[in-house]
This record gives sequence, C-alpha cells and structure tokens, in this order.
Amino acid sequence: MKRKSKKRGASTSGAEVNGISNHGVWLLVDGVEYFAPFELFPWFRSATIKDVHDVKQPHPGHLYWPGLDVDLHVNSLQNPEAFPLVAVSSKKRPGKKKSA
Repeated sequence: MKRKSKKRGASTSGAEVNGISNHGVWLLVDGVEYFAPFELFPWFRSATIKDVHDVKQPHPGHLYWPGLDVDLHVNSLQNPEAFPLVAVSSKKRPGKKKSA
C-alpha cells in the first residue's frame, strides 16, 4: 500500500517586526534578529507603526514594505558598513524649494 504525503504546512520562516524603539526597528528574519537603527534606515523614523509592521519577504534575503515603498536586502542589515549610502527624504534634499 502506497502512502501519500500530507500537504505541507505554513512556512515558519519569513520576516516580522519584533519591536520599535526610539532608536530603530527590531526585525526577525528567518529566525535571525536584526536591528535597523534610524540613523542608517531613516525612512522608518516617521512611518506609521502599521506601515513598519507590514513587512513582506517576497523571496529569501529580500524585504519589502509596501506602504513605504521600501526594498531592503538582508545583507544591508547584516553588514551596514558595506552599504554606506543612506536614503534622504525628498523633503531634506538640497536644492528642493517649495512652490508658492
């Protein structure tokens, strides 16, 4: 008698936000905890709690926040020194003037 395998269960890996502090965001990605400080990841500082918590992992090593339109590779959390460029809000860019 041949037995069939049962359907696979829900994946236990993925990404989730563990916490938000005055200094940054704690993320759990595939069982590993990371800290994303606001000084290196400034787009999280003024985001809503709902938008920060809405993190997706479209494929391994890639995180996406749809409400913030932020894509992040896990490597930038593991080795932030290898990614020296920091995003700047368009409101803070030099040369941008408000129209009257």
